[in-house]
Amino acid sequence: MATAEQIKSLIRSHFSSDPERFFTIALQVAAHEAGQGHGALAHDIRETIDKARRERGALVLKFPQDMRGLVLSEEPVTSMTALVIPTTLRIRVERIIHEYRQQQKLKTYGLTHRRKILLIGPPGTGKTMTAKVLAKELRLPMHIIQVDRLVTKFMGETSAKLRQIFDLIQKETGVYLFDEFDAIGGERSLENDVGEMRRVLNSFLQFIEQDISDSIIVAATNSPKLLDRALFRRFDDVLYYEQPTPEERKRLIQNVLAAFLTSKFTWKTVLAESEGLSHAEIDQACRDAIKQAILNNKQKVNISLLRQMLNERQRTHVGRQGR
Repeated sequence: MATAEQIKSLIRSHFSSDPERFFTIALQVAAHEAGQGHGALAHDIRETIDKARRERGALVLKFPQDMRGLVLSEEPVTSMTALVIPTTLRIRVERIIHEYRQQQKLKTYGLTHRRKILLIGPPGTGKTMTAKVLAKELRLPMHIIQVDRLVTKFMGETSAKLRQIFDLIQKETGVYLFDEFDAIGGERSLENDVGEMRRVLNSFLQFIEQDISDSIIVAATNSPKLLDRALFRRFDDVLYYEQPTPEERKRLIQNVLAAFLTSKFTWKTVLAESEGLSHAEIDQACRDAIKQAILNNKQKVNISLLRQMLNERQRTHVGRQGR
């Protein structure tokens, strides 16, 4: 049977509304049962987890058929506890949530809540996760705009699709994320710009300024220098993200490993191995270590296994920078 610590961790993760941690600990229980020779039970637990994940990720779309290729929709499952960012940035995210919940109170004084947000920072530093946290905390569906499919080579088509997106934003309340936003928000004075993209940007500026929906619009970019300066004035808040500090890397590893974390960790070594990696890269290294531990019928992730996975991510990281 599951250990007392696993049972307590399952209960804590359930009441903290953190499904990913709950799933992680449940997988540990499955690994424990497999190690005890209860293969059928372990298989059933894993099947139940996979089914639950698929059901949570599935979202019945109300969008027209011709829009489904432009929008990826999902049921948000990422809670605030999973977001590892500096305290100053967390306060600003919490302010967005608080203002949204108290929007009627603000409206009585002629004020509007923050709901048009620009997120800036390197890849994997928590921008997309922040949008998902907003959706989860506000109990709104999460919609990710496929910007690469939005932009086409045919004159006028991109602007027409953009109008359809903003019509959806008005009709279907949710959190709408424009990822890699610089693809449509590029500086209009750039020499390599073309007339069509200038028209697209002008259309976006017009649509977002006129939008009075109840939806939250989030735009994320890795390249703020490419953005047209006029865009910044259209957003209610601009949040800047950076690579995680040593303390944030420690918290992230503790969050992801959860009950898989061994007490014999030499944090100085682990933090040195993870230096320079993004939140997403550290998260994936931890999950790779968990999977390897499960496959090896281990109950904990030891430091050598985590270091191995972090080193693999470091090599990938360096290779990507070299391109």
